[in-house]
Amino acid sequence: MHGWAPEVIGAVGGREPNPDGYLDVFFAPSPTSRAAGAEVASRIFGRTANRDAPTSWATRVAQYDAVCRWGVPNNALLQRVDAIRMPVFVANGDSDPMIVPRYSHLLMGLLPDARLKIYPDSAHGFLFQHHDEFALDVEAFLGEGEAK
Repeated sequence: MHGWAPEVIGAVGGREPNPDGYLDVFFAPSPTSRAAGAEVASRIFGRTANRDAPTSWATRVAQYDAVCRWGVPNNALLQRVDAIRMPVFVANGDSDPMIVPRYSHLLMGLLPDARLKIYPDSAHGFLFQHHDEFALDVEAFLGEGEAK
């Protein structure tokens, strides 16, 4: 993954937050996913009090640069993932344009002890759209570690 697709950059890569772009990247195009996205966006973009400070443009550029550096094909670095011996929960939406699901499958295959969950009818905001299910899945995953 060497950077994001042009449509993702166009949707969320501008200097100013873009609620419509947010919906395009974080939610699938189905009516169900868009309705969930509209609810989340109204909470995020409609809130005016008790907000975290917005990230700076420099911070956002640094994050994107880090994504691009990580995405440069380098098998030696990718093989280092095998050294992670802790259980890992890998999760994604089935329609995520930012981190496409095949990368989640790849990561899961490289980790010695990973669980993978792909949430249906969702994109990069799967954890907001499927918040109840996601919370239960994380709780179950963490409970597996307690049982060992």
